[in-house]
Amino acid sequence: MALRFEVIGRFNRARAAILTLPHFLCQTPLFMPVGTQGTIKGLANSQLEDIGCQIILGNTYHLALRPNAELIDDMGGLHNFMNWKRALLTDSGGFQMVSLLHLADITEEGVTFQSPVDGKPMLLTPEESIHIQNKIGADIIMALDDVVKTTITGPRIEEAMNRTLRWIDRCIAAHKKPDEQNLFGIVQGGLDPVLRDICVKGLVDRDLPGYAIGGLAGGEDKGSFWRVVAQCTASLPDDKPRYVMGVGYPLDIVVCSALGADMYDCVYPTRTARFGTALVPEGILKMKHKAMADDYRPIDSTCDCMVCKKYTRAYIHCLVTKDAMGSQLLSYHNLRYMIRLSKNLHMSILEGRFPQFVQEFLRLQFPKGDVPEWVCNAMEVAGIDISSCCFDCSSNVSTSYSSDTDSISYSSTSSSPSSTTVASCACFDVGRKAVVKSRSLVGIGTKRGMRRRGGFWSKLLMRSTNDYRRG
Repeated sequence: MALRFEVIGRFNRARAAILTLPHFLCQTPLFMPVGTQGTIKGLANSQLEDIGCQIILGNTYHLALRPNAELIDDMGGLHNFMNWKRALLTDSGGFQMVSLLHLADITEEGVTFQSPVDGKPMLLTPEESIHIQNKIGADIIMALDDVVKTTITGPRIEEAMNRTLRWIDRCIAAHKKPDEQNLFGIVQGGLDPVLRDICVKGLVDRDLPGYAIGGLAGGEDKGSFWRVVAQCTASLPDDKPRYVMGVGYPLDIVVCSALGADMYDCVYPTRTARFGTALVPEGILKMKHKAMADDYRPIDSTCDCMVCKKYTRAYIHCLVTKDAMGSQLLSYHNLRYMIRLSKNLHMSILEGRFPQFVQEFLRLQFPKGDVPEWVCNAMEVAGIDISSCCFDCSSNVSTSYSSDTDSISYSSTSSSPSSTTVASCACFDVGRKAVVKSRSLVGIGTKRGMRRRGGFWSKLLMRSTNDYRRG
């Protein structure tokens, strides 16, 4: 085993830890940016070091296609090839069973892909995945698992879970560098708690250096999402790192950390940056919106990143509408936001103020207390009281859109809800989803705004009002 995991602080299920890897000493909870082919789009490695990045994630399938594992091995491994001195994690290529399903054929032997580069077939077996990852040389390598979408039901879920357990033995046998690289197993089983339990037990019996919770963030409802995370973290070993794969929304990371998870990865912060969206404590800022054109404030006045210190929203707005530099600056800021969030989670647990941190996070994200029901339920299981953040369901909330600030404002009223009132409370959040979905419209919540969106959103807004009356 080439890692050491030491829990140094706790609050109920949440924990802060030191994860010592061959190339870096990391603090958890931690977020890992995704550099599929050995690079974070638009950012230099020195910039990633500046913002505090601890681990970069690469993808075995894509690196094997281009530049190829042999070249990387000849260059002394991916660390040398990309000149990255800190830790690396490589995914096994299993996710491509879902993302490239139209190019893949899955059998007991492995997965046969049609290369998107040259069209040639490529057989990725558990042995070959580990062989490639041994050449790449990442600190953490992932076992090849049989991945299916959580929205799929029926015998395919059980087949994938059982195959994942059979494949982990082949991965362990093929792993030639256990003293240099850490092989993590991946818990599968869809949304079936029985199958998840079987997979957890099977992996724990093999005493791996760490464990991942896979098969999530694929379209399942949030209630099912947090329950799977809670079930798996409760059963996985306390002295090993727990990695929830593909999770990158700030709210999800806070909830999963409260439930006892340690590591996360996602393309979300950089992908949303390329669409002109900035992450802020209150949620998101759409920098392409015309309201940003003459806004001379930084993206986030509380952020310590270079972008927020040196540039205004107006300048970023000008860039994202015309120049690639805009997406690069937003990627820098968004990743710094995620790394600051991880650091704040770590420190709040260490300093015994984790509940207060969660409460303040939720107050900023949901200023009028419309915390989603799934979050409330997850926090109850995590033993964190967020009642002070949740809206009193006995009141009504009217919602309006401001084109000047690209924000939604709320006001309480004791009168009966009108057609412009949207239910927004801890036990019902469809109304807020409708408003957020429509936030780029002028006149949202008015007859004019409903007409512009057409009948569907008008019905959804009215349905949320009617449900609110009944609730």
